[in-house]
Amino acid sequence: MPPLLSKSKYLTGLQCPKYLWTQIHEPERIPEPDAVTQYIFDQGHLVGEYAKKLFPGGIDIPHDGFMDNIATTKKLLAERKPLFEAGILHGNIYSRLDILNPVDGDEWEIIETKSGTSVKEVYIDDVSFQKFCCEKAGLVIRSCKLGFINKQYVKNGEIDPKELFILEDVSTQVEEISGGMEDRVSDLLEVISSKACPEMTIGQHCLAPYECPLREECWGFLPENSVFDLRGGKTRQFSLWEQGILCIKDIPDDIPLSRQQQIQKECVMTGNVHVEKEEIRQFLRRLKYPLYYLDFETFGPAIPIFDGTRPYQDIPFQFSLHVVESEGSESVHHSFLAEGTEDPRPQVLRELQRLLGSEGSIIAYNAGFEEGVLKELVEAFPEYTDWLESILGTMVDLLYPFTNFHYYHASQKDTASLKKVLPAVTGKGYEEMNLGAGMDASAAFARIMCSDATQEEISRVRADLLKYCRLDTEGMIWVVDKLRELSD
Repeated sequence: MPPLLSKSKYLTGLQCPKYLWTQIHEPERIPEPDAVTQYIFDQGHLVGEYAKKLFPGGIDIPHDGFMDNIATTKKLLAERKPLFEAGILHGNIYSRLDILNPVDGDEWEIIETKSGTSVKEVYIDDVSFQKFCCEKAGLVIRSCKLGFINKQYVKNGEIDPKELFILEDVSTQVEEISGGMEDRVSDLLEVISSKACPEMTIGQHCLAPYECPLREECWGFLPENSVFDLRGGKTRQFSLWEQGILCIKDIPDDIPLSRQQQIQKECVMTGNVHVEKEEIRQFLRRLKYPLYYLDFETFGPAIPIFDGTRPYQDIPFQFSLHVVESEGSESVHHSFLAEGTEDPRPQVLRELQRLLGSEGSIIAYNAGFEEGVLKELVEAFPEYTDWLESILGTMVDLLYPFTNFHYYHASQKDTASLKKVLPAVTGKGYEEMNLGAGMDASAAFARIMCSDATQEEISRVRADLLKYCRLDTEGMIWVVDKLRELSD
């Protein structure tokens, strides 16, 4: 039997025929999804389960057995009830539909549910393939709809699916792109049947609508400090690449660069670190003792867990706080990590109010995030309003001297994130951490809070979270100390 072109493989092929061919012929080359990607998949599955509640009386078709699913779908079509996970096979094209809903006469509507919060072009491609497959199989499709998350929905008791989802008719958009569907499907069937992998050059398709799992392999030929490490966005980077320029150091002098890009080029060419001492001194003068180095870890589930919260709202479950009382004094560390399944926000607020003094500076890296979390906390618990207003004015963003290139090291590439800045400034980093970024922490916490994790896994993840979050705030101390040295 020749390989099938399924809905997911169709979307893969639209993005990159090489990726599609590899999925079929050399799947071992494709890395397993990491913990964050798996968490996103799991959120999507959960959203799909809630969407089924929009259609009471619908029939959930088991989809473990491929041919069983298709055979059961054929039988159930005659019952004219909403079908969940219906499998439609015609020739060598196949699609499984989230919801196939009967409408007047013998017609149907397709409802595709997504965990996103708006209509995206890739969703239209998704639904258009489903419609194509259904119509080839002899079904009459009257309309196509997308169900996506209403980000303004606020949980109050049991989740209300009718409020959680927005259903939008996308029939017109689907019709607009369906004209070339026959040719696109034919081309991709040819790709998956070919014995040779299609040749592809790198491009924007490597990044959108999703970052390709083969990107590291396909981009591996690029040199250190390539033009794709240049600050200023992908459009500029690809423009240089298309001109045949691979390295930042090889950008001709007659190509205009921004101040930041010029600093990057000079650092790459010379190997020197760029330091603007006076600007760093001005920044450091803003810091008033005691210094409170603060970092939050949050998670934002697609389906709100706690009353009073919205989909994807950042819920703080952890913070790390290092306090330096006066110049030269040792830091004191405080931490909080939620336990159990209760809403952690009240305890977060109580602990912060106890630990943060009314004098001094609260230092955060990308402080706008911490400020946003605090403001949402106080919206939910207005009794803390006066306290919040008293501390917001004391917050200082340690990102400032780095995003403004008052300090720059070529190893930072095109980012001023703490994960790049910390090793660039101090030589210390996150290599020994089991968690490498904030999204890793979010996914890990969600896993132990919302699944049937073992006690051993819970203990291990909690230890990883405490270690990771502590490094974020301790690392900020090391960065500030180094900036003081550099500015002398």
